[in-house]
Amino acid sequence: MPVGTSSAAVNLAAALEPAQLELARGPLHVDLPDEVRARVARCREFVREMSGSGRAIYGVTTGFGPLVEFAGRADGAAQSDNTIIHHIVGHGELMPPAVARAAVLARLFSLARGRSGVSEHVVTALIAVLGTEFAPAVPRLGSVGASGDLQPLAYVAHALRGNGNAYFQGELMPAADALGRAGLRELELDGRDALALVNGISVTAAALGLAVAQAKRSHRIAELLSALMTDVLGCGQEFTSAGLLAAFGHPDVAETGAALRTWLAGSAPSGERPLQEAYSIRCTPQLIGAAGTSVRHAEDVVRRDLNGVSDNPLFFPESGEVVHGGNFFGQPSAFAADQLNVALVQLGNLAERQLDLLVDPHRTGGLPPMLSPLPGQHHALQGVQLCTTATVAAMRRAATPASVQSLPTNLHNQDVVPFGTQAAFTALDQVGLLRYLHAGLAIGLRQAVHVGARRPRAPRLAEVFDRIAAEVPPIAEDRPLDTELRRAAVLLDTIASEVEGER
Repeated sequence: MPVGTSSAAVNLAAALEPAQLELARGPLHVDLPDEVRARVARCREFVREMSGSGRAIYGVTTGFGPLVEFAGRADGAAQSDNTIIHHIVGHGELMPPAVARAAVLARLFSLARGRSGVSEHVVTALIAVLGTEFAPAVPRLGSVGASGDLQPLAYVAHALRGNGNAYFQGELMPAADALGRAGLRELELDGRDALALVNGISVTAAALGLAVAQAKRSHRIAELLSALMTDVLGCGQEFTSAGLLAAFGHPDVAETGAALRTWLAGSAPSGERPLQEAYSIRCTPQLIGAAGTSVRHAEDVVRRDLNGVSDNPLFFPESGEVVHGGNFFGQPSAFAADQLNVALVQLGNLAERQLDLLVDPHRTGGLPPMLSPLPGQHHALQGVQLCTTATVAAMRRAATPASVQSLPTNLHNQDVVPFGTQAAFTALDQVGLLRYLHAGLAIGLRQAVHVGARRPRAPRLAEVFDRIAAEVPPIAEDRPLDTELRRAAVLLDTIASEVEGER
C-alpha cells in the first residue's frame, strides 16, 4: 500500500471544483466508480481497434506536431517513450509540489471522461499517486499552452516512470527514490498512454484553479478590511447604501455593498470625518465588486476546463468516430487568467492606498505618523509600507497580458498560441503577493487602534479585530514583523473561508 493516509476525497463521477484542487496538496482519496472505469476501458479498446484498421491516428500511427506526415514508431511502448523524452527540455524554477499534484488531479479528471483512449492502469496509477505525498518535479517554463501543456506534463509522466526528479514529503530527490518511499510502482505506458498524459491544458487549469480559489478568499478579505478600516476610522457609511449601489446597475457591486453593511452592522460614524472620504474608502463597493466579477468569470472558465476534455484527437466509440481538432488550445483560460490578473492588481492597489491613508496623520484625524507610539525612536509600519510599495510595483509589472503575446513555433504548425500557462502562473503569483498586502493592512489596522484609533464598534468586526490582535501584539517597540505577516495572512484566509461557508 502507498505510504500516506488520505484525509480528503473526490469522486471521478462528479464535477471537479477549483477549490478541490487545494485538497491535492496532501494525500487525497479519489473514488473510481464502475461507470468511469467502464467508459475508460471501452475507449481504450476502441483505440486499439482503430489503430489496427489502417487509419491514420495522430500520435498513435504518426509522428508529432509538424512531423505528423511521417510514420511514428511501430512499437507502442517506444512511441510512448518518444512522446515524453523529446519534451524533457523545460527550465526555470520548479513549480511547488502542491501545484504539480493539482495538475495530476486535473489531468486525471480529463482522462476519466473516456475520450482519450488511455489505459485503465494509467488512471489507477494517478489515483495511487494522489493518495501519497509524491509530487513530480516540474519546471515552470516550457509550455505555450497551444498543444496543451506538453513539456510540464511530460515531466509529470517522466517522474511517474521513475526518471528525473520528484518530491516526497516536500523533499526533492531522484524520482525513482521518491516512488519507492511513497510505495508506488514505476508507470508503464503503451499505445496512446503517453500522448494522453501530456496533450492537454491540465497544468494551466491547475494553476488557474488554485489562483481562483485564493482570489475568492482575497476578495472577501478586501471587503472585510475595508469595513474594518471604515469602522476604526469612524467613517460615514453612506457609500454602502443599498439604493445607491442598486442604481449603479452592477450586481457584484451591490453584493459587495451588502457584505460591507453586514460587517458594519452595529457601528456608527464618529461624525468627525469628511463628508466624502477618499476613493480608497468611498469607492470600495465599486472596485471590490468589479474585481468579484472577474474572479467569478475566471472560476466559471476554469471549472469548464477542469471538467472538459483537453486532448487531440478525441475518440467516440458510440459513434465510431476519431475526431482530430484543437481542444488542447487553452485560449479561454488565457483570457480569463489575464483578466483575473488585472483585477488582482487593482485589489493590490486598493490595499496599498488604504495602508498609505492609515499611516498618514493628515488623513487619519491625528493618529501618529507610521502609527508609531514614539515617532523617530520607533518606526512601526514604515518597513511594512516600503515593502508594500515594492510588492505593488511587482504586481503591476507582471500584469502585462500573456494571451496576446502569440509567437509562431513548431514549424508554424502552432502558428498562433495563447500562452495560457504563463497567464495562469502569473495569476497564482499575484494572489500570493496580494496575501502579503492584505496582511500588512491588517497589522496596520491593529496598530491604529493601539495608538489611538477607536476599537471597532460593529460586533462582527470587533471579533475579527480580537483574532488579529491575538496573532499580532501591538508594536510598542520596533521588531521583525515578517513572521507575524505570515500568521496574519493565514488568519485572514481562515476568516475568509468561514465567511464563504456562511454564504
